[in-house]
Amino acid sequence: MSVELPFAPVDTVIRRNAGQLRVSAEAAEELARRIQERGAALAVEAAETATTDGRKTLMAEDFDAPTVDKDLLELPVAPIDRIARLDIDDRYRVSMDARIALAGELESYADTVSTAAAILARHADRRTIKASDFETYYELEPYFG
Repeated sequence: MSVELPFAPVDTVIRRNAGQLRVSAEAAEELARRIQERGAALAVEAAETATTDGRKTLMAEDFDAPTVDKDLLELPVAPIDRIARLDIDDRYRVSMDARIALAGELESYADTVSTAAAILARHADRRTIKASDFETYYELEPYFG
């Protein structure tokens, strides 16, 4: 599966949670891939909700995400739209509000994961967040989630 999300905004999200730590390119790529997987899964759930409600359009409320200002988001909306469509049927539409809600949800998720990765990098006594920090987080996530 190709990664739809550009790495630069993901890198920015990681850096705002990293303090003085550096961020490897592989770390941004790993988190972008994980964000994409989560976004596609959330879109599948939203499509199920829309179907139950007799709709073919995913709406912001289908994502159970708080309202966010598009201008405050780091993650771009266009790739989020493509991510939302990865695992859902072509018959569904994704409203602009739904795209923004999903982007906000994914950015909040990226902040949480990035903070944890920074903690893991510091614990390993490193000055750089690596892809392995994200991998370790996902191995440990079931114990905290």
